[in-house]
Order: sequence, then structure tokens, then C-alpha cells
Amino acid sequence: MSRLVFAAILTEVLSDVSFSVNLNDGDKEQLYQELLFYFGLVGGLNVCEALDAAWRDPYNKSEIAKFILVWLKRKAKKRDKAAIWVI
Repeated sequence: MSRLVFAAILTEVLSDVSFSVNLNDGDKEQLYQELLFYFGLVGGLNVCEALDAAWRDPYNKSEIAKFILVWLKRKAKKRDKAAIWVI
């Protein structure tokens, strides 16, 4: 269930960005796990409710969105760097 909340959050954040992003299932899972870890939600009870409540809070919403955008930019930078070395 918390993955559904995460999918809704990711969709909302991606709708606000000005660059194109293609994430495969592995990338989404990695982002999901890192997000839960960063915000201290890993292994907690009711992760779904906690994530949803955090997203509804204005401060946490901006922090979650910021985290996702930084993660996406870092991932894109790694892909660009790797593409340079592939011939």
C-alpha cells in the first residue's frame, strides 16, 4: 500500500519538473527505499499512513519533493557520466 502512496507522490513531483525522466522499476524501488530510509520510515508500523501524513504536511512535502528531485538529478548525472565512456 505504501508503494501506491509513493507512486502518487512520484507522479505529482514528476508532473512539476521541467525535464524528462524515465525510471525503470529498479530505479523506482531504489528511490522508494532510499526515501523511506532518509525520512526514518524503514521498518516502522503503518509506513503507508506515515508516508501519506508526511506528504500532506507542507514542510515535509517540500522536503520529500526536494529529496526526489536531487535523487533524480544525481541519477541522471551518473547515467550521463557512464554514457560518455561507452563507445
